[in-house]
Amino acid sequence: MRFVTFLRKNEQRLGLMGPQEHIIDLAEVNRRYLKAGSLPFLTSMQAFIEAGGKAIQVARKAEKYVAGKNSDEVKKLISAGALVKPNQAKIVSPIPQPKKNCVMLGINYREHVDEGARARSLEIKYPEWPVFFTKPATSVIGHLGKVINHKCTSKLDWEVELGVVIGQRTSYLDSVDDARAAIAGYVVVNDVSERAFQVERGGQWSKGKSAETFNPAGPWLVTPDEIDDVRNLRMWLDVSGVRRQNGSTSTMIFDPYFVVYYLSQFLVLEPGDLIDTGTPPGVGMGMRPQVWLKAGDVMELGIEGLGSQRQTVVPAR
Repeated sequence: MRFVTFLRKNEQRLGLMGPQEHIIDLAEVNRRYLKAGSLPFLTSMQAFIEAGGKAIQVARKAEKYVAGKNSDEVKKLISAGALVKPNQAKIVSPIPQPKKNCVMLGINYREHVDEGARARSLEIKYPEWPVFFTKPATSVIGHLGKVINHKCTSKLDWEVELGVVIGQRTSYLDSVDDARAAIAGYVVVNDVSERAFQVERGGQWSKGKSAETFNPAGPWLVTPDEIDDVRNLRMWLDVSGVRRQNGSTSTMIFDPYFVVYYLSQFLVLEPGDLIDTGTPPGVGMGMRPQVWLKAGDVMELGIEGLGSQRQTVVPAR
């Protein structure tokens, strides 16, 4: 299933992608047609994830209910607001306001390590263990969002990444296999980076990656059962129509299950936590000559099975 957070009449709603890419308004379908009343865990994606299995069961019932309707019945659902046409809603980040910092994984693709080392004339060294930093919740925006080219920015870069969303409170996992049950789903993310701050002005990753709008996520949260093998998904990113990244999650150094397992040894993971798992090669910093984003550029990126998103770079306000 593909879950979305969308705006309708400036109100955040929880949705499930249905037939013809219509959005099933889960709260509305349950209240009007399934006699479930106003369920509190259908008020937001955060509440839905925290509710766990019972929330998934409710969503499946709503999905089945809509799937059984003929064209005339679908029109009635649309008129009632239980089913929403794509052009009637604005899809935002699945979790618009994360409860805490997003966890980021760096240098997790060998070719990206190579290009980064060459760009800075450093010896190529691959990590023995995952390397992490964080981005604040204020960095998150959604599909069709605007990435700000901030006043301090001079070397703005892109990174398509697989995002992992945690589904249950998790700590001290016993094995890598246990990590599977801790994952609520996956999402496409863009680890936007200001390389001058990250590399040249003190070498602090968080400083170069934490600005407002620097972590687009979306368009939807895809449940694990929809993905055959999350460790073998094609991923890509274009800048203003030019293909810049073309990779696969199969080339990760540390796969998503190991990442969750490893994090759980020293960090309590909670429902709704977002983990960005690193990027394949093709970033602007690694090119010759180097290429940087500028106001007016459009980034389009996607991951096989998880959909695609688009952002426009805009000047600072």
